[in-house]
Amino acid sequence: MNNVVSRYASLVKFSHTVFAMPFALLSYVYALVSTAVPFDWLLLVKILLCMVFARNAAMGFNRWADRDIDAKNPRTAGREIPAGKITPRAALAFVIGNCVAFVAAAAWINCLALWLSPVALAVLLGYSLTKRFTAWSHVVLGLALAIAPVGAYIAVTGSVALFPVLLAVAVLTWTAGFDILYSLQDASFDRSNGLHSVPARFSAVHSTLISILLHVFAVAAVAVLGALYRLGVWYWVGFGLFTAVLVVQHVLYRPSRIDRIGASFGLVNGLASVSYAAMSIVALLTA
Repeated sequence: MNNVVSRYASLVKFSHTVFAMPFALLSYVYALVSTAVPFDWLLLVKILLCMVFARNAAMGFNRWADRDIDAKNPRTAGREIPAGKITPRAALAFVIGNCVAFVAAAAWINCLALWLSPVALAVLLGYSLTKRFTAWSHVVLGLALAIAPVGAYIAVTGSVALFPVLLAVAVLTWTAGFDILYSLQDASFDRSNGLHSVPARFSAVHSTLISILLHVFAVAAVAVLGALYRLGVWYWVGFGLFTAVLVVQHVLYRPSRIDRIGASFGLVNGLASVSYAAMSIVALLTA
């Protein structure tokens, strides 16, 4: 049983949930503080369930849709489906089950969450197909993760506000920027197999510059949010940590050192989101 669970956890890279979840929790706390809604453990559980089901559906579909591509790429040939650890049929059933569970959890939250759940799924699942026709699939991935803070705010209030939208902009540009760096590993493979990405379309140097520009926008969005809402010193500590991690990322993963991109890449970006969100939550709770 443990072996089956570990295979599916590996299939969806469950550890990468840390990218978007801290932003969702930050948005959740802001919604509570700004509207004086009492803390509700059950609502928090519903939000976390939505995130887990959405993540499982998105990554499971990505692995299912890309199974033939992954089998051709030496870097991804060992993934669960091409390696025969999970069958395509089982993976698709896993995706469908998580999609149903996501919609059910959204309905459990409120009507707006239910009505928007098919839109969220369209973005989450649709991302996996974009590399077949556009180099800007990284931006769609960013949009998929950017749903998290907006969704968390909707879960509490049943409405949308500027705070979660600014968070969404930060998540979108930050995610798109680091995904471009990650895709440098597959630039040659993508070109030879008719797949689209920024590194496949542009040089490694130009791709890195685009990534840096996106991260400048992410830092700007976080700075505007802090200034606009006057969130205090702890927020700016989080801002400083977030910015520093992005700078370190571009020092570590230069075009000449693509070989450094690996397990540490996820750790670095997870550190960026966790440190920023943790300090921001402290700022909100102590304001």
